[in-house]
Amino acid sequence: MNDPIAALVRQHDPDRFLTALFAPPEKRSALLTLYAFNHELARAREVASEPTLALIRLQWWREVVEGEAKRHEVATPLIEAIRNGMLDPDDLLAIIDARETEVDDRIETREAWRTWLLAGAGGLVVAAGRLLGAAEPEALRPFGAAFAASGLLRGVPVLAAQGRCLLPADLLAEHGLVPEAVISDPNAAGMLDVGHALVREGERFLAAGPPVTGARAWIAAVLPAVLARRDLARWPRIDRPRRFGDRWAVTYHGLTGRI
Repeated sequence: MNDPIAALVRQHDPDRFLTALFAPPEKRSALLTLYAFNHELARAREVASEPTLALIRLQWWREVVEGEAKRHEVATPLIEAIRNGMLDPDDLLAIIDARETEVDDRIETREAWRTWLLAGAGGLVVAAGRLLGAAEPEALRPFGAAFAASGLLRGVPVLAAQGRCLLPADLLAEHGLVPEAVISDPNAAGMLDVGHALVREGERFLAAGPPVTGARAWIAAVLPAVLARRDLARWPRIDRPRRFGDRWAVTYHGLTGRI
C-alpha cells in the first residue's frame, strides 16, 4: 500500500478509506489513489478564494490526467495507475467536469443537482468499479450519488462555515429559503423539510442501483452505499462520528460481497 496516500485518505475521507480496505491487496493502492485524487479535486474550491482560482486548480489536474508529468504526492501515483491501465482517464476527466459544476457554489435545480451527483460521486464509483473488475461499472453510478446525497446532508453546517451551499436552489425556494439563508443559519426554519426531501432523493438513488451479490472482488467500490443507507435511515441524526455499528455494517457487507 502507498503509505502517504493511505494516510491522506484516512485523514480526509475516512469513510472511503474504510471501504477501500475490502479491495484486493493488489488493487488497493490504486483505489486509494483514486480517492486521494477525488479529495484534491474537492480541495480545489475549498482553498480557492474565488471560482477562477478553483478552475485553474482543476485544469492542473486535467493536465495530469491527460498525461502531463507533474511532481505531486497524488499526481505521481495517479499517473502510474493510468499508465498501468488501472484507472481510465475518461472516467477521471468526467469527475473533473462534475467538480467544475460546483465551482460557483450554486446549483439551481434538483435536476441539475441529481446530474451533478451522478457525474461526480457517481463517476467515482464507476471508476472504482472498473478498477476492481465489476462486470457493469456504469450501473453502479447511483450508489455513488446516494453516498454524496447523504454526505451533503451531513455536511450542510461544514459548507456553511465555508460560505457555501450546494443544495438545489429550487428546492430551498419551495420552503422559503435561499442559499444565503442556509449559509447564515444551517438550521433555519424549513431546513428540516428540505432535508426530508433530500433523504427521499438519496433513497431513490439507492433503489436505482442494481442488486449486488457475489461481488467480493469488487465490493469495495459500492460499500459507501452501505453507509449512505444507514445515514439516510437515521436522518436528521447523521452528523455524529462513525460508531461501531457503521464499521460493523461495512465489514459484514465487505465480507459477504453483497449489499
